[in-house]
Amino acid sequence: MEREEALKLIDSFIKNENLKKHSLAVEACMRKLANYLNEDEEKWGLCGLLHDLDYEETSKDPERHGIRTIEILKERNFNKEEILNGILAHCEKKNPENNLEKAIYAIDPLTGLIIASCLMHPDKKLRSLDVGFVLRRFKEKKFAAGANREQIKKCEEIGLNLEKFIELCLSAMQEIAESLGL
Repeated sequence: MEREEALKLIDSFIKNENLKKHSLAVEACMRKLANYLNEDEEKWGLCGLLHDLDYEETSKDPERHGIRTIEILKERNFNKEEILNGILAHCEKKNPENNLEKAIYAIDPLTGLIIASCLMHPDKKLRSLDVGFVLRRFKEKKFAAGANREQIKKCEEIGLNLEKFIELCLSAMQEIAESLGL
C-alpha cells in the first residue's frame, strides 16, 4: 500500500479532523524514528498513519480497536505482518516485541503530550516548544493525564532516553506543523 492509498482510507474511515492530524503526527514521528534507527521509513510511516483507522468505528467498543483496523486492511489484501503487528501493539492487543512495535506504542501517547504542551504554550505554536518545555509537562502527572507516561518510557527499550525521544518526535511534528494547524 502506498501512502496516497492510506490517506484515502483515512479520509474514508475518519471524519474527525483532530484524529486525522493525530495520525499524521504519529506517522511523522515514526518516520523520523525509523530514519534515526536506520529502519524502513515507509513501513514505519505507514504503520503510524494507519494505526487508528478504526478509532471512530470502535470508540464504543474499545476491545475491537486495532482488531477492526486489521480486518479493514486484510479486506483490501494488505498483509504486511510487521505493520499489522505494530497496529495491534499500539493498542495493547499484542505485546510490543520489536523496535517498530515499541516505537508506535511509545509515540502514540507522546504525540498527545506534545499537542497538549503546544496548546498551553502562550502562542500555541509547535515551533515555540523545546524539549525542556515538553519534559517539564511530562513530569506534571496531572497535565495531559491521558498521555500514559509509562507507555512513553517504552522508548528506552529501543535505546533512546526520554529526552532524545522527545527531541526526535517534537522535531518531526514541527516539520509538519502546518498540516497539524499548529
